[in-house]
Amino acid sequence: MSYLLVFLIVGALIFIHELGHFVVARLVGLPIERFSLGMGRALVSVRRGATEYRLSVFPFGGYVLPEVTDVNAYFAQPVWKRLAFTLGGPAANLLLAAAGFAVFNVYMYGLSFEAIVTAPIPQTMYAMKAVLRSIPALLTGSSEVSGLLGIVSQGGDFIGSDFLLGLQFAVVMSINLAILNMLPVPPLDGGKSILCMLEWCFDGARNLHVPLNLAGLVALIGYLGYATFLDLKRILTALSI
Repeated sequence: MSYLLVFLIVGALIFIHELGHFVVARLVGLPIERFSLGMGRALVSVRRGATEYRLSVFPFGGYVLPEVTDVNAYFAQPVWKRLAFTLGGPAANLLLAAAGFAVFNVYMYGLSFEAIVTAPIPQTMYAMKAVLRSIPALLTGSSEVSGLLGIVSQGGDFIGSDFLLGLQFAVVMSINLAILNMLPVPPLDGGKSILCMLEWCFDGARNLHVPLNLAGLVALIGYLGYATFLDLKRILTALSI
């Protein structure tokens, strides 16, 4: 049961990330064609204005699809709008982590202004620093690499049926999702943000979006495949003991 809970937590965190993109898009006036809860084909959908809201067949995460017909339509949107839209996802995960710390503080120490407002900010920043310090090992050491299977397996063993451990796991994973998405590698949010900022420096930066995003996507797929291979290897090794 704990493994299912971890799977649902990770899916919820990804959905919150996408919800952050969507909310910022609405705030800055960036047109959105589709906002989906889950992936795959639509089970239920409803259209409000120009946006389709749908519940998809695989209820894990979600996605936001901007209303653009081609690359030129995308670049027709002001750079600051595209940059804000890109940063909305990581910002939502960090806000969620701060809210998680607030819940933890109230649960442990009682209701107070410090528990809800003052303490979560430095707690979130401290956790962000810890995640940042772990990134070099994550990128260079195979023992630290883990994909979704590994996260579910290790997370399920960690939280068991303990509410506080589940809350801590959700907070740490939300911060991880924000930080990793801000790595300067397209098509991650960090890479997209850098490309948007480069457009302010020279017009030729627009020509870098497509090739760098494609190259980054191939590298990301390869990395996730490698992580999944290591996860399966660990799980099968544990089962054979």
